[in-house]
Amino acid sequence: MSWSSATDLKNQLERQWARGELLRALVRGTPLFPMALKLKGPSSRELTQQFEAVRNWVSQLNAITSVRIEWRDVRHPVMGQQRLPQSVWIDQADTAIAWLGKRPEVSRFMAIQAETRARQPALLEWLVKSPLRALKLSDEWSRLLDVVQWLQEHPTPRLYLRQVDLAGIHTKFIEAHQNVLSELFELALPEQHIALNVAAGRFTARYGFLEKPVRIRLRLLDASIPLIPGVSYPDITLDTNSFSSLDLKVRQIFITENEINFLAFPPVPNAIVIFGSGYGWEALAQAQWLNHCTLHYWGDIDTHGFAILNQLRGKFAHVESFLMDRATLMAHQALWGDEEKQATHDLTRLTHAERLLFDELRDNRIRPRLRLEQERVGFHWVQAALISMETSTPN
Repeated sequence: MSWSSATDLKNQLERQWARGELLRALVRGTPLFPMALKLKGPSSRELTQQFEAVRNWVSQLNAITSVRIEWRDVRHPVMGQQRLPQSVWIDQADTAIAWLGKRPEVSRFMAIQAETRARQPALLEWLVKSPLRALKLSDEWSRLLDVVQWLQEHPTPRLYLRQVDLAGIHTKFIEAHQNVLSELFELALPEQHIALNVAAGRFTARYGFLEKPVRIRLRLLDASIPLIPGVSYPDITLDTNSFSSLDLKVRQIFITENEINFLAFPPVPNAIVIFGSGYGWEALAQAQWLNHCTLHYWGDIDTHGFAILNQLRGKFAHVESFLMDRATLMAHQALWGDEEKQATHDLTRLTHAERLLFDELRDNRIRPRLRLEQERVGFHWVQAALISMETSTPN
């Protein structure tokens, strides 16, 4: 027997609630009621064969005080004139809310809506889109509106979040609610106060706050270059602006993705080594003095290593790969590993030799998912490559 029960009817209403439709209608002012609920009743054959069950079903439906039933008269050849439910309706929103037991939630939502309409009417659109999220944020909603109002009054503040001075609101509150605040800012702020060229994921930069400075770590590889008194090969970390302002008398720069390689990198005349940052090269790109140095990138010999090299060349077209060649790969066959997920897109900035090796790796011609991590390259191999480079470089 698959006739609609009281539970089935209530479940239809529960689904409307779960989609936010009942709360959404309260913001829009569009009537959802009277609302018809889907009703499945007995067939003519079931009426004949299960007459007593049909009577019980009708009685149970008739006992539901939250719905209005429209009836139809059915003349059955055996049972005679019968009165059966034709449709089921809920006439008023308050009736539906009471049946669901959601009066406290609706009361909180109406308070949210009233405050939003009074303080930030542009955000009513967000309530329509995300009514259930708003309900979950009911305890924080007033403070969220305070943050929105503060940024409207202090557009592009050029402050750290820690410097936002609002009663009852601390840095962790803003950080914990960045996702929802971002959505609210997009609706409440004029376009000229949003950095539209900055990805939404960079919350602070997009809305004019100061970001934590990106830091660049480097080691001087030439003890004859004075930088820190008494320290021959200093390991230094600088913010981007300080790094960009350096005036180092160096000719060569090595970039490595591995910290141990960075720390163990051998001495090289007129050179520094930089601890790389994966796919993010924007910080280095600000340092114009790098354009006057020979750049060497040392990454893993796998598809992603070449993808990173390709991306770095988008910032510095003159960068050269270091120990990312077929000879290095084949000399370390005993140390090969596996690349879990390969990069398969075309790379347009590789040299001919690099592209040939990349294609071999991408197409699994040497071995499936082949990878040689940079830290597995023998130290003697590194030293030999540097000596060869030094002897071939004109003074």
